[in-house]
Parts: sequence; structure tokens; C-alpha cells
Amino acid sequence: MKVQGVPMRSIWVESDGWSVGVIDQTRLPHAFVKVKLSTADEAGHAIRSMLVRGAPLIGATAAYGVCLAMRQDASDGALEKALTMLRATRPTAVNLHWALDGMRQVLAPLKPSERVAAAYKQAAALCDEDVAINRAIGEHALKLFQEAWDKKGRKGRLNVLTHCNAGWLATVDWGTALAPMYLAHDAGLPLHVWVDETRPRNQGAVLTAWELGQHGVPHTVIADNVGGHLMQHGEVDLCIVGTDRTTARGDVANKIGTYLKALAAKDNGVPFYVALPSPTIDWTLQDGVKEIPIEQREGTELSDVTGRLPSGDIATVRITPPGSPAANYAFDVTPARLVTALITERGVCPATEEGMLSLFPERRAPRSAAK
Repeated sequence: MKVQGVPMRSIWVESDGWSVGVIDQTRLPHAFVKVKLSTADEAGHAIRSMLVRGAPLIGATAAYGVCLAMRQDASDGALEKALTMLRATRPTAVNLHWALDGMRQVLAPLKPSERVAAAYKQAAALCDEDVAINRAIGEHALKLFQEAWDKKGRKGRLNVLTHCNAGWLATVDWGTALAPMYLAHDAGLPLHVWVDETRPRNQGAVLTAWELGQHGVPHTVIADNVGGHLMQHGEVDLCIVGTDRTTARGDVANKIGTYLKALAAKDNGVPFYVALPSPTIDWTLQDGVKEIPIEQREGTELSDVTGRLPSGDIATVRITPPGSPAANYAFDVTPARLVTALITERGVCPATEEGMLSLFPERRAPRSAAK
């Protein structure tokens, strides 16, 4: 994607050939700041503090965190220490574990002297795979956008609602839920995006709106509670969101508030799609509500907000009364029954275990041999 017309990815190896560059997403949209990561601890801090966020980008950053750890010490003990530290940074996004498991699988059998080169090669391959996956998701979802436009009689504009940020800032490039928006806009569809602010961290108002603006996609930021009203009045043609973890039967964990949007969509007959990269499928889980761990973050993310003052200065202010505690749940789970379809890099399927297995048949358990 582009920033001020310049193509770039959300993570890269710097010109020195080993340190890792990322965008400090906590500074957007008021400042575009690049940060250099030089150690595994710095990569872990970037994930924990949400300089980088979004399941695919978390995984990519963790993979490069292992690379940085191997430059300092490529022993077996250092490898396990780095994997353990990075695995503990964020509990909900399954891509983190997927990426780290892949790094261990590649590096563990190797001699320490071979690990640095192999680590960087594996991390780069993981990033390239993410880009290809997201582009494919966008192409499959674009067909659904075109069908919705045809159903509308190709009149007015195609109104799409999204929640949180599932764009290129959350991935290595393209994004998941936002990928078809870029493709639709470039194809000439009269697209308009309703952007949920996504409290408490405001990733919609801060990141999704910034991304869409950089690409020239028409959009409007709305308060989180407006979506249902818009659906009641026919102002939303479809909803599409990303996911941080999806169970084998199609339950979806995404940014807090997604569940409420799915309920509103169901009540108003609005299609509710989930853009689903296969690395975010947790095939070991069934019941998302019971089994997916939900991260609870610092209450200050809810009680405090950061913005630009009339003077131009950036300031953080408290909006809740002193002494009032804040419960900051970062994710919720949308049951599969509320999801119209899952959009993967292999195609579109119902949000059911059988539907997912139709696209990923290699995940079927082998049948017992007949006696």
C-alpha cells in the first residue's frame, strides 16, 4: 500500500540488513513515525505496547523478534527463551503462536551457526505469504462486493461497515477486511465505508480512517453505537470485519464490539462477513465463547484519550471521574450462527466446521482403518 504516494509494507528489514523497521501505530494519525527494532526485547515491547497490532503483523513481528534474538545468541537456550518471551506478549491472536511454532520448527534442528540466516529467510517467507493470502482474500471478497452492488441495482453507493482496523497496518500488506475495499475502489465501484471508531483504542477512527484516506477511499467515521441505526434505515449494504482467532466451527474473536455489530446485522438482514486468513484458524478449539482467551488490558486505555489540541500539540486527557475503575476487555467472540460467510484465501465458505473443511480438507481427521 502507499503512504503519501510511496509504496511500503508495515514491517521491513532496514538497510543495515538485520535490524527491523516498523510503524509506530500509537502515533497515528497525527504523526507518521518509523521505529527501528534491534533486539528481541524491543520486538516484544512493540507487540505488548501495540506499536504494532493486528494478528498477522503481530506474528510477523514475533518472527523477526526471533531473528534479532538469534543474532545475539543462537544457542538452544536462547532460542527457547526468545520463543517463550514473545509468546507471552499477546494472548488472543493465534498468528503469534503460528509464527513462533514455524520459527521453532525451522531453527531447532539446525546448528547455532546456521540459525541467523535461516531465521531471516523464514521470517521473510512468512511476510511474503501473508501478502499473498491477503491479496487473495481481497479478490474473493471483491466478488461479494460486486454482487451486492448488482443487487442494489447499481444505484447510489455501496455502503460497507467495518469495525476496528483490518487493513494493511494490521497485516504486512493489503489487509484482510480492507483488501476488497481497495480493490473495489480501484475497480471503480462507488464505495463508501462506515468506519466504527472502535473504542477504547479507536483503531477505526485513528487507523482505518487514516488508511482509507491515504488510498482515497470515501469513508465516514461513526461512533460505535451508530451501526445498528444505520442498518435499520438501509444505510449499510454489508458488514465485513477481520479476526484474531477463529475456532474450527467458525466462532470468531475480533475487537470488542464486533459481536454487537453482528447481532444488529442479523436483526436487519445485512450480510456479515469475516475476512479470515487461514493462519488465524485455531483448529484445536470448538466453542469460542468458552475456549478463546480474552485479553484484558490496562484501564487507562478506556479512561484516557489522546488527541491533537487546537494549538497543534498532542495531549492525553482523562475522561472518567477520578477513582472510577475501568474494565478493558480487548476482544469479544461472535458465534458462527451470526456470520454470513467466511472469506479465506481459498475462497468463501459457510461459518461451519464442514464449510471450513471444504476449503481446508487437509485438516480433516483421518478415518480409522476398517477392522
